[in-house]
Amino acid sequence: MILCITHSNDFYNIDIFFEYLASKNIPFFRLNSDHVNHLLKISIKEDSFELTDKQGNTVRSQDIKAVWHRKAWKIAVPDDLDEEYEKIFLNEYSSLRYNLLTALEDLPWINPYEKEKKIDGNKMHQLKIAGKNNLVIPETIFSNDEEKITAFFHKYCNGKAIAKLHGALVKSMSGEQFLSTTIIEEDSLEHISDIAYTPMIFQPYIDKEYELRIVYVDGEFFTGKIDSSGQADWRVSRKDHAWTSYDLPERIKNDLTSMMKEMGLYLGAIDMIKGRDGEYYFLEVNPQGEWGMLQKELGFPIAEKIADNLIKRMKINEQ
Repeated sequence: MILCITHSNDFYNIDIFFEYLASKNIPFFRLNSDHVNHLLKISIKEDSFELTDKQGNTVRSQDIKAVWHRKAWKIAVPDDLDEEYEKIFLNEYSSLRYNLLTALEDLPWINPYEKEKKIDGNKMHQLKIAGKNNLVIPETIFSNDEEKITAFFHKYCNGKAIAKLHGALVKSMSGEQFLSTTIIEEDSLEHISDIAYTPMIFQPYIDKEYELRIVYVDGEFFTGKIDSSGQADWRVSRKDHAWTSYDLPERIKNDLTSMMKEMGLYLGAIDMIKGRDGEYYFLEVNPQGEWGMLQKELGFPIAEKIADNLIKRMKINEQ
């Protein structure tokens, strides 16, 4: 059995994944990460667990042979719960969920839980590893210091910078209402004092030909190109431009593969920019990033490749 950890509003990507597993006669169980709460019956022992969902479906840890950690969302709190108990509720169920997941850590995962958590929560660490593996990265500062940011702007940004929150405010396949990236120009610096309340990542604005969303699946690449010139982020121009398939240069594939292996990731949605200077700039990798639009619009078999990878490693692990 393959356990898929996602959330209650997930669709399309995961539906294709489950349909493919069914066609291969591989059993699966869907665990909604936001519903690891009072909606489930959960019992964990030192070497096993059992849980039953609200439909009455039961899964035991010994039956699980591989895990796809697709999406992790905040645990939902009951509407009628007294606010006084909300913090306790979230603390205890978060602990329960962590114990549940780590009980399976010796199985094949996409992606290994602790490695994914470290990479997903540390963009500066990502840039360090990317640079170490020969990828070009923009000058970057993550700061709440008005003076340091202003000095960085004048030294590296040539009058135009990108400011981004460390994490996205909205996770969606279409990217609608995505609010984490903005363009900073000279006249914007007079408002930079507010940075003390919201630290941000700053990079020089790159004059780009296009942006690339690259889905890496254990050495295989599925790359979409979108024309977002003049915009801070492809999600802003998404409604006006379509995705087209793109062939990455072999040297970029090799460097990305080396980076992903050092990170310990089997799967990731990588964002890069092709600059008008001809350079490929690495921006970030999101281990749980969206790729449904590439499968839907370009016919990439990403869900199937993820399933195949888990099936292969599951069978090797059973030998």
